[in-house]
Amino acid sequence: MSANAKKYVLVTAAYNEEAYIGKTIESIVGQTLLPQRWVIVSDGSTDRTDEIVQSYAAKYPFIQLYRNEEKHKRNFGAQVMAIHRGVEQLRGVDYDFIANLDADLTFDPTYYEQLLRKFDEHPQLGLAGGFVFDLEPDGVFRNRPMNGEHSVAHAVQMLRRECYEETGGWVALPYGGPDWHLQVSVQMLGWRIKAFRELPAYHHRPTGTAERRFRNLFREGRMDYSVGSDPIFEIFKLARRFRAKPFILSSFVRLSGFLWGYCIREERPVSKEFVRFLRSQQRNALRKLFHLNPSKETSTVKMPIRSGPILSDEVSSKKPPVHHNA
Repeated sequence: MSANAKKYVLVTAAYNEEAYIGKTIESIVGQTLLPQRWVIVSDGSTDRTDEIVQSYAAKYPFIQLYRNEEKHKRNFGAQVMAIHRGVEQLRGVDYDFIANLDADLTFDPTYYEQLLRKFDEHPQLGLAGGFVFDLEPDGVFRNRPMNGEHSVAHAVQMLRRECYEETGGWVALPYGGPDWHLQVSVQMLGWRIKAFRELPAYHHRPTGTAERRFRNLFREGRMDYSVGSDPIFEIFKLARRFRAKPFILSSFVRLSGFLWGYCIREERPVSKEFVRFLRSQQRNALRKLFHLNPSKETSTVKMPIRSGPILSDEVSSKKPPVHHNA
């Protein structure tokens, strides 16, 4: 089946995105291969997000606005729960692939057509997406330093429907990391994942303040602990990230968040099988780094993947490659 014959759907969780969502919608309606349905969940937005989405929905029948009025905290589970509400609206829709799409991204016009072609070329590919390029203060989109072909950013994750249904999709975790959790879950079930550098996704939202970055780094350390990241692997990973701003300090802040989980003996929201599989992967990555034979410990499994439900490197932005989050 050709890429053009395949059917895909999109789900977007949006909260007060009036500054960006118009560009994102323009990018999608300009795709050479349009989605069967695009559910945009306005998660209690108080700005013009709903108005903007409705104006496009009136022109493009595949766009659907769903207003989520549920009262909840603005935490790391909120976006995932909003995505679930969007997926519920897809009952009865015929599709082969499902993707999350953040509300502050734009793409080249052939992005989704090319991405579906990648799935065609690799039958065991269960989850895929492009590389995210961030808009920096000098007006240039730059490749994220941590982009890699073995990790697909949450903002652009697309799954085969069978893979999505086998894993159950995205899970709300206390410190974030639904993309990481999903990637490990996908591999536990024998599917492959890959991010493609030749498929750029342009992220328009500016990065936060230094204070916010430090809070996020500490939170990311707690996230690493919560999913069961191997301590030795964590140290090597953070050592490699010394180059990331604010240089060296960022790695120490994230490490402190990771160690804090051990200090308070925090219970992890994932299963022991999940932790064992993740650590086996990470140890094999270290063995590969040191040119050692990989362990045979990692294998595909049919078992629970969580313990229970828990809520060119530069592209000028002056002439964006398309008209329109990560």
